[in-house]
Amino acid sequence: MSKVHVDFGLCESNAVCMGIIPEVFDLDDQDYLHILQDDVTPENEAQIREAVRQCPRQAISLR
Repeated sequence: MSKVHVDFGLCESNAVCMGIIPEVFDLDDQDYLHILQDDVTPENEAQIREAVRQCPRQAISLR
């Protein structure tokens, strides 16, 4: 099973991913990104792949 990975050295907390799938990505009050659920499932895979594609810094990947 694939897992969501974020390179926090690249992440600028743009929240594009959170806008696509807030069940997986959350930005806290200090603009720090949290992965709420790192498992890629058949139900969320398309949205996660879209978040990977749209990340302005290419900080999200699947492993």
